[in-house]
This record gives sequence, C-alpha cells and structure tokens, in this order.
Amino acid sequence: MNFLERLNSEVLVGDGAIGTMLYAKGISLDANVEHLNLVRPELVLELHREYLAAGAKVIETNTFGANWTKLAAIGLDKREREIILRGARLAREAAEGSDAFVAGSMGPLARVKGDERELSPGETTEIFRRQALALAEGGVDLLILETFTDLAQILCALTAARETGLPVVANMAFLENGRLAGGADVERAARELTDAGADVVGANCGAGPLEVLGTIRRMARATGLPIAAYPNSGFPEYVNGRHVYRTTPDYFAERAAEMVAAGAGLVGGCCGTTPEHIRHLAERLAGLRPAVRSVVAPAVAFEEQREEVAAAEGFLAQWGKEPIVTVELDPPKGFDCGKIVEGSRALKVAGADAINIAENPLARIRMGNIALGHLIQREVGIEVIVHVTCRDRNLLGLQSDLMGASLLGIRSILAVTGDPARIGEQAGASSVYDLNSFTLIKLLADLNAGVNALGNPLGRGAGFAIGCAFNPNSQRMEVQAERLAKKVANGARFVQTQPLYDLARLDEMLERTAPLGIPVLPGILPLVSERNCEFLHNEVPGIVIPEDIRARMRGKEKDEGVREGLAIAREFIDAARERVGGFYLIPPFGRYEIAVELVRHIKGE
Repeated sequence: MNFLERLNSEVLVGDGAIGTMLYAKGISLDANVEHLNLVRPELVLELHREYLAAGAKVIETNTFGANWTKLAAIGLDKREREIILRGARLAREAAEGSDAFVAGSMGPLARVKGDERELSPGETTEIFRRQALALAEGGVDLLILETFTDLAQILCALTAARETGLPVVANMAFLENGRLAGGADVERAARELTDAGADVVGANCGAGPLEVLGTIRRMARATGLPIAAYPNSGFPEYVNGRHVYRTTPDYFAERAAEMVAAGAGLVGGCCGTTPEHIRHLAERLAGLRPAVRSVVAPAVAFEEQREEVAAAEGFLAQWGKEPIVTVELDPPKGFDCGKIVEGSRALKVAGADAINIAENPLARIRMGNIALGHLIQREVGIEVIVHVTCRDRNLLGLQSDLMGASLLGIRSILAVTGDPARIGEQAGASSVYDLNSFTLIKLLADLNAGVNALGNPLGRGAGFAIGCAFNPNSQRMEVQAERLAKKVANGARFVQTQPLYDLARLDEMLERTAPLGIPVLPGILPLVSERNCEFLHNEVPGIVIPEDIRARMRGKEKDEGVREGLAIAREFIDAARERVGGFYLIPPFGRYEIAVELVRHIKGE
C-alpha cells in the first residue's frame, strides 16, 4: 500500500524536530545541520532510528535547508547534490525493513537581505527542482514542503516537486490569526495549493499546538485533500544559550488528537519536539482513522474585501500646475535641532513644498526622523517626507513606528532599503532587513488600507503618501524601471531619484517610467568643490558625474566651487524644467542656503 492509500485509511504519525535534536546531541549551534549528512552521518542515522522506535510512520530526510541559496551562503553550494542524496539515503537506510515512509524535506529559500536581487519565479523553481530530483533519486517515497510563509514561493516549490511524480505534502507556517507574511489567509492558501496539485496540505511550525489546531480546523473546511499538522512544542524560552520548549509530550499528544478530530491525517512535530513527544503521539493516535469532513464553499473570493483608504495628496496637490520642490536636510547628530528648524523655515519662505528627512544616512547615527519630522511640521508648518529604512527595525518595530508616525501627523513616507550597517560608524551594529523596499511599500499600502501585515484591522487607514527611490545612474536602466514598476504595483505613488547630472540619463529615465504615470522628482545635488565632486563620483554608490561636469569642477574650491556647482545645477534645472514636474534638492553638508537659492530659481522668484 502506497503513502496516499495508507493516509486515506489510517492516521499516520510523523517524526519530530531534526535540528533541535541534533543540537541536543552536542552539535555546535553554528554548525550547518544538513552538512552533518556528510561529516556526522551516524548522528543523523541514529536520530531517524530513534523516531522510528518511538512509533513514527513517516520520517523526514535531513535536507530542509539543503537548497542552493542556503548552502551557497556558507560555501557548500558545490556539495548541494551530495548533501541531498546522502540525506535521502540515510533516511532510507533507517527505514529499511519497516513499514515507514521516507519524506524528502524541502524548506524555503534563504531570505533576501537588503538590496540583494530577488530571484525570478523561474529561477526559484529551478533551485527547488534540483533539490526535488536529488531527493527522488535518493529513494524517498514522498516530498514534504514545510515552513513556507510565502505562498508564491511554495507554489514554485510545488511545481518542481510534482515533476518527480511523487506525492507532495505542502505545509505552510501561518502567523497570528492564520495569515501568511504576504497577507493571504488559511483558506486562500489551502485552495491555491489544492488547485496547484498538492496531494496533502497542512500547517507546521507556528506558536504551538493550540494555534495549529485552529489553523487545521479552518483548513479542513477549505479543501477536500488530506491534511497534515506538524506543530511546534509551544513557545520557546531562551535558557543558557539555547531555546528550550516547555510543552509536555502528554499535552502535545492530546492537542494532536483534537487535530485528528478536526481533519488531520498526518500528524508529527516541528521545533522542540523529541522522540518522547512522538512516542506519546503514536500511543494516543493508535487505531484512529481520518475524520469525515465536508468542504464549505467560500462566501467571497480568495482576497478579503478591504476598504481602501486614500492617502492625502499633501505636497503633491499642485503637481502638474506648478513645479514641486522637496529639499532634503540631515537630522542633527545630537539634540540641537536649531539648524534644521531654521533651514526648514527659510526653505518654506523660499517656496519649498516639503522637507525630506533621511534616516541615519550612510548608517551614521542621527536623531530619529519621525519625532524630528513632527517637530518641524508643528514649529514651521511645512510638510515633511520621512525616509524609512528596513535596516534598523524588524517587522514588529516598523509597524509600530509607522503607526506612531501616522498618529503624529506624518503623511509622506519614502520607503528605502537603507545602507547596510557595516558601512557606518557604529561598531557592532547589525542590519535587520526583515523587509526590503518592495515589501516595505506593501506594508505601507496595507497600513493605508487599515490593516497590519497580518491583515488584522487597525480601526482606520494610516493616510500615507508612499514614495520610493530610483537610481537613474545604473548601467541597466531597464532593470531599474522593472524594479520601479514592481514598487508602483505594491503601492508607491511618487518617486525621488539619486542625483542626476546627465540630461541623456534624465530623458531615458522619463521615457522608461512614463507608462507608470506617477510623479518623478529627479535628484539635484549641487557640487561645492573638485574634492567633493570626485568623492561623490568615486565613492558614493548610485552617483555618476559625467566627465564634462568633473572638468568644470577641477581646481574649484571654496566660494568659487560653490558658485560653479550652483551654475551647473541651475543649467540642469533649466534644461529639465519642461520635462519634469518638480525637483528633489539635496544640499551638500546641510547647507540649506544653497537649496534656498535653487528653490527661488525653480519657483521663478
């Protein structure tokens, strides 16, 4: 009897955690678990046999993270196939002579950090295809996709897995309230995985048995496929450098019985579960059959209907009627806000429409820009565009701070990934990058729609005008235009660019971005000296200064350099004036008086 036949006639018990148990056997916390297939195969084989002895009827290969993205990060990409094949054969060897099935474990790809390039769906599928085919060659009976939080990515993995002809279990790790990171709920995930050809769908990981139980109940009403449940052993505690799970095997087994009653037919454990948990599980579920259940047709389409809350137009209200000018000023390095308030006031008088405030630019420590932006709006009465990076806060902190910004009256946000912390001055600081600029824009759009990243209602929309950055100095402008199109699709409504000095670049940018139909403000950074010019050209990412401009700045220093830099900026503005609807001024070294002159020039005063 094959796996699916058995699953339709009896409840099958899966195994428990692999990584947790291997670390418990004395493996260093910084060791790669999958590499143990090659360097400590006896430990892996021993663990498989412990789970089989405890009563597991489905054991998983030690290949969860054995994909190119994760192995390449630690220099093991050349041994990818070897690691996968050995992992499959170790599990096959352990199961030899028993009636247990071997499931080839496949987990998500390594998370994109910062401005790393996202893989295309085709590239993603190919990475999973290599893993799936190697597992099949190694002799597994089925494939199990697990701990995925991205619906699009697991669909790529499912496409690849189905090519093997083996049964495929598709498990996802749901967040609070049964949501995925992208906002999809349990019901939508179950239906899409069903339609895409999964043989079994389910949930694993999560906050513990009780939460997974709720997910299984919802999933059972959304699909007629067999259901898998692999919960964590509750919330972990961090004790003496290790995560310790407190859920007892008895409690775990009782909740698992409820999962079976709700519709689960394949039940095992995830993080923190041990052979003892599986032993209790097997004893408690012995003789049970999958519950009879009925699928409930969805009352609405997959996407939950949400009321969109329009962002205030703010500084863009006069777009197309008069030139819009925004000016970037650096937050202070200390507590004295006098200069930036003074500069904001002078710029407002000159006719500027908004003040940009960067967030720790170049990863240098400066005052928090949300509180500072609120102060400027209150004291000066000019709108502020707050730059928000993904570098300094995790997903929790970003949501909290953005809600706070809305509460304080901040209405314009420029979403950027942020320079990595390693280039800054703070030793020991690390980059978070839970999100990148694309997903941060999506989060801002969700907040505008009155929900958080989990889809939970907030009571009102945030009302943000969402901006994004664009680098026109890239050697491949078409790639930047594609990235911008994705940002616009996620919710961006205006663009500010890196500094431009080349009109040909400006024209190409405008041509490629015109179909998107959103305001684009080219960046203008006045030069002040030859040294400043050469530094920007040679050392600052995203800035390219043409040779003729560099020639004009040679030998120019101090007042002469400022005059020449202003002349270059005015010439560019005048040439571009009929092409664009506004400009984004970036005065060097916080010298707002330079920006004041340019604002007056743009506004025709």
